[in-house]
Amino acid sequence: MYNVKSQKAEEFINHEEIVETLAYADANKDNIALIDTIIEKARLRKGLSHREASVLLACEMPEKTEEIYALAEQIKKDFYGNRIVMFAPLYLSNYCINGCVYCPYHGKNKHIARKKLTQEDIVREVTALQDMGHKRLAIEAGEDPVNNPIEYILECIKTIYSIRHKNGAIRRVNVNIAATSVENYRKLKEAEIGTYILFQETYHKESYEKLHPTGPKHDYAYHTEAMDRAMEGGIDDVGLGVLFGLELYRYEFAGLLMHAEHLEAVHGVGPHTISVPRIKHADDIDPSAFDNSISDEIFAKLCALIRISVPYTGMIISTRESKEVREKVLPLGVSQISGGSRTSVGGYCVPEEEDDKSEQFDVSDRRSLDEVVNWLIKLGYIPSFCTACYREGRTGDRFMSLCKSGQIQNCCHPNALMTLKEYLEDYASQDTKEIGLKLIEKELNNIPNEKVKKTAYEYIHDIAEGKRDFRF
Repeated sequence: MYNVKSQKAEEFINHEEIVETLAYADANKDNIALIDTIIEKARLRKGLSHREASVLLACEMPEKTEEIYALAEQIKKDFYGNRIVMFAPLYLSNYCINGCVYCPYHGKNKHIARKKLTQEDIVREVTALQDMGHKRLAIEAGEDPVNNPIEYILECIKTIYSIRHKNGAIRRVNVNIAATSVENYRKLKEAEIGTYILFQETYHKESYEKLHPTGPKHDYAYHTEAMDRAMEGGIDDVGLGVLFGLELYRYEFAGLLMHAEHLEAVHGVGPHTISVPRIKHADDIDPSAFDNSISDEIFAKLCALIRISVPYTGMIISTRESKEVREKVLPLGVSQISGGSRTSVGGYCVPEEEDDKSEQFDVSDRRSLDEVVNWLIKLGYIPSFCTACYREGRTGDRFMSLCKSGQIQNCCHPNALMTLKEYLEDYASQDTKEIGLKLIEKELNNIPNEKVKKTAYEYIHDIAEGKRDFRF
């Protein structure tokens, strides 16, 4: 039976509850009175249940979709302002013993180039990322207890944090590795990771087991309950996500929200981030083999509904998506994007045309970080390289309480401007620097607290004089 507080995967992500939810949504997709009531509830910025949100997803009335989009945009502004956090993935190893049929890392793929970074390789990769201007990384590795044991991951994190090149420093390392034990999550916490990220891929258990026919990832319950073990291990910032295109999107959407509700009910802290990847072409993988692909319009609606349903969570969109798609969903709720990404092992240190094709997926947005920053500024966003909350201990329930109250902007807005100033001084092209400095001047004047504004002005002046790493 469905039980949001249960520790068992099949009870907090309950198949019968999702089926009933989808039936309820179909029965009420034209119920204007109910739809208006749900939208009015969403205006309170307290979120929606999976059943309420599923009704809005099923509703096909264009005017209601426009209301949802407008509300998502307003909620995004209320919680995150016009800031967009920047990050890059770093692939450590593509050795993997799982048989996931949608991933080129699957163990039976004999023609993908298998690679694992040494610590010396990591120094070169991270130096290249620092020279782009990145401060936040998401490390990725296949599941292989021989080639990628937890000790290797921990050593890599230690190496990444130790690297200093010119004014470069990686200040936050998020971790996207396979489900593991409470003990190992404690080790990751002690290594001072940022967010632990694990995509569910699909919440449909039968489909999940078919998509993961071999390897430890085949265990649906162990994988789905990973966030509870991470929380038990002391990691209070966790990131959810499904791979849209593997299963029917309405099923996945309901399951995703149920997972967020479960974390909130059991741990008092919902997901720090939700990612929205769609399956893409990769070596040995043809996305057309999966018949649940979704259009750009449905994708945009999913993003908007995640924003109004879980208003406090950060939403991540990667370079899987094109410039055009990213531009469409940025105002609908996205708060973090990658830039200048390479999804191959060792990909940052070789020219793209010389890469050995060890990518996990094809990148659709191939622009450099500077081009992405320039584009964001011209759209009116503040590209933020801020990691202050994590380093000031504003994680888990402390971050959520600040975010839900709206007070987080008193820290985040000036911190975003200061880290953008660092980027402009150290890494930006001349055009990006010119438009970025104008944006900073404008946004400084928008800081309502005079004391904060005065201090931010002083810090930004000091950054121009060569000082670094100020934060509120």
